[in-house]
Amino acid sequence: MARLESDLEPIASRPGWSLSLGRRLTGNARPFWLWLGFAAAVAAIIFLADWFAGQVGQQRLRDSGAHRLEIYAAGLRSELAKYEYLPDLLTLERDVMLVLRDPRDGALVDVVNKRLEEINRIAGTAALYILDRKGVAVAASNWNEEASFVGMDLSYRPYVHDAVGRGEGRFYAIGTTSGQPGFYFSRALRDGGQLLGVGALKVSLDHLERAWAGSSDVVLAIDANGVVFLASDAAWKFHTIGRLSDDASERIRASRQYWNVLLKPLDVKSKAVLPGDARSIEVGAADAARRSDYLELTQALPEPGWRLVLLADVTPVAELRRLALALAAALSASLFAVVLYARQRRLFIAQSLAAKEALQQANDALEVKVAERTGDLIASNARLQQEIGERRRAEEGLVQAGKLAVLGQMAAGITHELNQPLAALSMLSANACTFLDRGRLDNTRENLERIGDLTDRMGKITGQLKAFARKDPVSVRPLAVEQSIHNALFLLDQRIRQSNLEVVLVLPDRPVRILADATRLEQVLVNLVANALDAMEGRAGACVTIEVIEQDERIAVSVRDNGPGIEQEQLSHLFEPFFTTKEPGKGLGLGLAISSSIARELGGELKARNRREGGAEFTLCLRRATDQTHD
Repeated sequence: MARLESDLEPIASRPGWSLSLGRRLTGNARPFWLWLGFAAAVAAIIFLADWFAGQVGQQRLRDSGAHRLEIYAAGLRSELAKYEYLPDLLTLERDVMLVLRDPRDGALVDVVNKRLEEINRIAGTAALYILDRKGVAVAASNWNEEASFVGMDLSYRPYVHDAVGRGEGRFYAIGTTSGQPGFYFSRALRDGGQLLGVGALKVSLDHLERAWAGSSDVVLAIDANGVVFLASDAAWKFHTIGRLSDDASERIRASRQYWNVLLKPLDVKSKAVLPGDARSIEVGAADAARRSDYLELTQALPEPGWRLVLLADVTPVAELRRLALALAAALSASLFAVVLYARQRRLFIAQSLAAKEALQQANDALEVKVAERTGDLIASNARLQQEIGERRRAEEGLVQAGKLAVLGQMAAGITHELNQPLAALSMLSANACTFLDRGRLDNTRENLERIGDLTDRMGKITGQLKAFARKDPVSVRPLAVEQSIHNALFLLDQRIRQSNLEVVLVLPDRPVRILADATRLEQVLVNLVANALDAMEGRAGACVTIEVIEQDERIAVSVRDNGPGIEQEQLSHLFEPFFTTKEPGKGLGLGLAISSSIARELGGELKARNRREGGAEFTLCLRRATDQTHD
């Protein structure tokens, strides 16, 4: 303004010009309250931009963190589940039961030690051992090591009491002999109802921690006493969330759970409670000058009192807020430029031609500022588009992780299917050796033939799982729809038998062929039937009906159940990624989204509706393979 008045002074000195021009410009200044309102509007824009960016950033961080946490939890559950059956196999070992009846038979103890060592090596566990009813180790896989369990009294461990009292036990602790942490499984070993002893094994979870260490998140597994026993960063391990109670300290001391480890409390301060069981926390040592902020997400684990915690770095939220503040500042500057431009233009109109040159210069300067701010906005928008692309690629990776999570859930069933053949193979091979030593070749041949049959059966089971897991490019070709249905039911056979439900197939009288990719079609059918099993869990008279319907040039495969159906407001969201109607921890919300995408890739569609007679129906429509279509 001072520059404008100085530029106008030579003009005002010309003949016929009034010297009151400068006074008019000064007297026409905007009222104070108008400038105050403008400043308030700018402050409101900046505040709202910062608040909205914080909300959006936290929501994105919660959503992505929740799905990552589900994947971590699924991995931990799967890791524990695959070793759970091993103690039960010890009841099939005749020598194990004999040595528990007569632990003083040194030759028999030596045989059992070597057998346990062999099983432990094949299973990949840390240790496998048996104890008598008093909790003293009779034989162990580490019998020939310096830190052998043989002869040790382990009755102070809770998993021993639990196995004797309840039939089974589970416990995480640091080994008092080896000094290595691990998870312990135990089972009561009975013969004809008589308790002979306890079978136990120890599993190391170090590889799980190494897998977590590759993530940018801080992942913590916390036991019922509040002790961090697994962590993606070793600096967090064996700390406590808050101070231990006297009862918890006594339990840990009596069971020697964390042997020779000093449990230090973490200094955790809650800053805000957020929706979805999340909260904003601040973590640091009591005497630390610098503290760190995290978004904390928690999920309960199957073990009583256990929980898995993910601490997500809030730096992306802070970056988004800074970006929003920069955009708000640019917008405010642009608004200020517009207001100032309007004011200058009013002065242009109000003043004489003598002020035109000076005002034009001010207008040029303003246009330069607007151009600079516009360039900043364009650059910021380009960065935003790049971030959106990166996030979309991350979501595609989560879709594939969803399929792997489904495979992890199916692996528990496949493991159960393989347990019986494995136990039978062990027994048949041992008998074959005995028959061979005795010269009974006919019996030996019979055992070997039975071993071959069992091997073929196991190969068929693992072959179906391998075919389902394979990620091949889409190759559409004529397929027999009935074969794909039978393959999908084979993969889910264990779950179907456990659910005690009826599966009804309604197939045409003649073979029907469709254009599809075998692996992807079976993936869709597995997802649809698995969802039907989940919907009817615990219901009496449960039934799944799979019907193949011919519709001129298209073939429809209908999967119907007599469950509770789908809520009306949920129907429109069923095929959206990460939308699920299941309880937390039982699904990622990716199955139907993946199935719908596969249907579109194959040139068809997937639809869902509620049946009038009750239950839900999912219909997969695909193209029919004509006689002119060749494989």
